[in-house]
Amino acid sequence: MAIIGGGTAGLFFGAFLNTDRFEVTIYEKMNTLGRKFLVAGDGGFNLTHGEELSTFKSRYTPSAFLNDALDSFTNADMRAWLLELGVPTFVGTSGRVFPEKGIKPIEVLSTIKTHLEKKGVQFKFNQTFTGWDAVDCILFDTEEVISPDYAIFALGGSSWKVTGSDGSWQKSFEEKGIPTVDFSPSNCAYKVNWSEQFIQKHEGAPLKNIAISIKDKTQKGEAVITKFGLEGNAIYALSPPIKSGLEHKKESIVFVDFKPTLDLSAVLKKLEQSKLNTTKTLKEALKLSAATVDLIKSSLNKEEYLDKAVLAKQIKNFPLSIIDSAPIDEAISTSGGLALDAVDKHFQLNNLKNQFCIGEMLDWD
Repeated sequence: MAIIGGGTAGLFFGAFLNTDRFEVTIYEKMNTLGRKFLVAGDGGFNLTHGEELSTFKSRYTPSAFLNDALDSFTNADMRAWLLELGVPTFVGTSGRVFPEKGIKPIEVLSTIKTHLEKKGVQFKFNQTFTGWDAVDCILFDTEEVISPDYAIFALGGSSWKVTGSDGSWQKSFEEKGIPTVDFSPSNCAYKVNWSEQFIQKHEGAPLKNIAISIKDKTQKGEAVITKFGLEGNAIYALSPPIKSGLEHKKESIVFVDFKPTLDLSAVLKKLEQSKLNTTKTLKEALKLSAATVDLIKSSLNKEEYLDKAVLAKQIKNFPLSIIDSAPIDEAISTSGGLALDAVDKHFQLNNLKNQFCIGEMLDWD
């Protein structure tokens, strides 16, 4: 059995194979495994989420595509498996799951690699997939030709090219007549046209303990104001509906709730009961940051700013126009890649028997 791609999907797949039944080799284009796995670790190393499975499934788009897979191996199973390998995890206040304090990404990757080596999995590095020959043997740029009983492609998406995840495999699949979808950035920063005065004053400022909504989706967390726009976990999770708006209308309107722990009436009550001026009330009674206060101020005229009912609504439902996404290579992940109708329910390619595709190379988000 050949696994083509030594990133997260390929490594995890290899970890669960019965190597008493299969001889397994992982072919990797770089000279080391899991490059993107390690880069992701720089951002806090969020391994999964600790929420109920039904909610967890809803984070995937289209969610139905991965239902069976997530039922078979849940987020709880993921934590249990890591613990078996010696990687204990904990659930943070956001519900996200991380390795216990002090465990570095390279240690987790090394643990998984050691597990694979103990199972007898072999590795071949500097092997770039280039397509198939006339009889469907698999080709590499090293001129190696293989014809495994089973081939598992785990070739990744198209962001962070420095890690080897460049989407170059897509051309070979298209030439083979396998349907693909153009890659697009996901889990990325989104562009907002801040005023020059605002961004000079507040570039890099965090918006903490907020909730951002679009359509029927809401994400709590925080975001950071950048010269480009907005980034952070509160905006990343809304990528699918944001991208849909950008695709169809060249703009997506999201709504920010700066005080998700208080309902509208509670916010209004605090505004009405305060003896301070409006700006001090926002900063001291409602604990809003200077960046949040200036953002609200910039959206209202003087009369609206002093109207407590209008101000309360703006605090709870602040409209923000998003006009673009970050460049694809700066995205944490990508959608697009292999069309979902190119594989069956077992992830087998419809027109290549015993050849399968898994992971981010498939068009799910």
